[in-house]
Amino acid sequence: MSLESQHGKWTLSSSSDEETDKPAEKKNITSHKGGTVPAIKKEAVSDSDKTDIDEEIVAFQTVNKSPSHSHHLKPVKKKGSSRDSVSPSSSSCHTSPRGPLKKDQSHKQHSIGSEARKFALSEKRKRLSDDSGWCVSSSDEGSDTEVKCKQEEQKPVKAESHCLKPKDISAKAGRGSPSVHLKSPKKHASDSKNEDLDMWDLLKRGEPFRFYLTKVTGITAKYNTGAFHIKDILSPLFGTLVSSVQFNYCIDVEWLVKQYPKEFRSKPLLIVHGEKRESKARLHEAAHPYEHVRLCQAKLDIAYGTHHTKMMLLLYEEGFRVVIHTANLIFDDWHQKTQGIWMSPLYPRLPKGTPAADGESETNFKQDLIDYLTSYQSTTLKEWVTIIKEYDLSETRVFLIGSTPGRYVGKDKNKWGHLKLRKILSEHASSVASSDTWRLIGQFSSIGSMGADKSKWLCAEFMESLVTLGKQYKSLANHQTAFHLIYPTVDNVRTSLEGYPAGGSLPYSIQTAQKQLWLHSFFHKWSADASGRTRAMPHIKTYMRASPDFQEIAWFLVTSANLSKAAWGALEKNNTQLMIRSYELGVLFVPSAFKSGADVFKVQQTHLLKHASGALSFPVPFDLPPEHYGSKDRPWIWNIPYTRAPDTHGNMWVPS
Repeated sequence: MSLESQHGKWTLSSSSDEETDKPAEKKNITSHKGGTVPAIKKEAVSDSDKTDIDEEIVAFQTVNKSPSHSHHLKPVKKKGSSRDSVSPSSSSCHTSPRGPLKKDQSHKQHSIGSEARKFALSEKRKRLSDDSGWCVSSSDEGSDTEVKCKQEEQKPVKAESHCLKPKDISAKAGRGSPSVHLKSPKKHASDSKNEDLDMWDLLKRGEPFRFYLTKVTGITAKYNTGAFHIKDILSPLFGTLVSSVQFNYCIDVEWLVKQYPKEFRSKPLLIVHGEKRESKARLHEAAHPYEHVRLCQAKLDIAYGTHHTKMMLLLYEEGFRVVIHTANLIFDDWHQKTQGIWMSPLYPRLPKGTPAADGESETNFKQDLIDYLTSYQSTTLKEWVTIIKEYDLSETRVFLIGSTPGRYVGKDKNKWGHLKLRKILSEHASSVASSDTWRLIGQFSSIGSMGADKSKWLCAEFMESLVTLGKQYKSLANHQTAFHLIYPTVDNVRTSLEGYPAGGSLPYSIQTAQKQLWLHSFFHKWSADASGRTRAMPHIKTYMRASPDFQEIAWFLVTSANLSKAAWGALEKNNTQLMIRSYELGVLFVPSAFKSGADVFKVQQTHLLKHASGALSFPVPFDLPPEHYGSKDRPWIWNIPYTRAPDTHGNMWVPS
């Protein structure tokens, strides 16, 4: 089917697939290094909406000339060209999703790690009843979309959806000095010469924001000096790990376990996920070989919802740490993409007998984190709530902005989603002169359905939350605020470090795009020379309010939440009820929380790690001002072919 628009001719091809349940077998509880895994409280996990599935799938696969991959593809001559195109065999479409196709085999084949191709780049359109775990849709309800992992081979399932109870774990942790914030540097075999010093310096110089980017392979080394890999975050230099929790959307269990230092690979690890049915069975099977790994399923009772939160809870002998970030737990997300991280201080344990309400920050971070974990209604996570209450989180300077599935009224309406952001900006952001001239900036990697025009949600309730600055409230009728949306163009993706495969993590579908061509007039290109990441496609999501000259910002938010109603919530019943479909989490930076006396942050002109000249210079990870799409620019649409020009590795993109 061909579709013409002002953004070019798009061709859509699709196929359908149907998934069935696979029963999970019980997984025996065994011992781990250093002790016995605590007894597990069985927790009811509901798989709701159990009806037939009708899905539309667009799949991709990378062409590799090696014999081990040759059986997946059938070469087809491209009409009118001496160059070959490759058409994937339909028989393997659903078990081996497809990637970019090689346009000219005379190009040197790009070397890609085996881990990077273990997961699928596929999209499924779902009925309201679909609970298969592929939480991607093109519905008018404003769903959020993201690439989902799918293992190529399916094995018998031997796991049950139990959650690890960290019983008595808190008694073991936190016995170090309450003033400890980082372990004294010490060498271990895998360290480079100056790694300890660099880590120590990195944390110190990351103050006061503690906002970092992930390391990117293939960029100038100086732009990685202020960045973390997941192995850095889990390093013993940051603490002696006792237990950890990983909240995420897409998880490669084998890869994740390997990111932990060898001395921590037997420590209890709880993975909180949103998988259902077959994808849940695959996840449990992947976790089965690891005796220390347990899984906990987040309840997703509202259609099209996803468990999109990306957070780590790290319990050490020396204290407790929270890490909120934007990367999936898969190789590709930590390789050549732009991702954001907020890393808390190492929280000390409160003295014995201290009331649980103590250790709160001025940003109410501790209670908000407890409320967020409580929303899962999980016995296991309630145990972690008990642990958190024992620690002093008073040094936290950021606000927690979360979303959890549900329909909220009364006071609860302002606890989640964009209304929580509105509440915090009202209470803690400072009014600025000529605020109407200050720009809104939203940057994201996926887009849901916004409605027939901008007045339906984007420039209505959502913008009303984002334009809030202090107590002085102005209705939208009085606002002329410009809204700059940053989303990669086709050329951004084509010329990126990954080439077209980067577009697999930018799942804006043709079905959604065709319904909201009006939205594309808001679009601006991705450019990040300031952080050396123009060619590292963004999976980070950020929102901010910038001055007319883009030299100052009134606030900055890094979050898992893409541009969708599913993530941020949508008002219902004459604005008396907020409905949210997904779990999301982010942190908000507001000048008042940093006690400098300033009402705004200065924009740091470069993201290179250095001592900022101004006390409150914020390292915005991309270039300002953003550049508007040109007349020939098109937003990246992930389920249509791109064959007019090869990418940086000589590939073209042909979905099937």
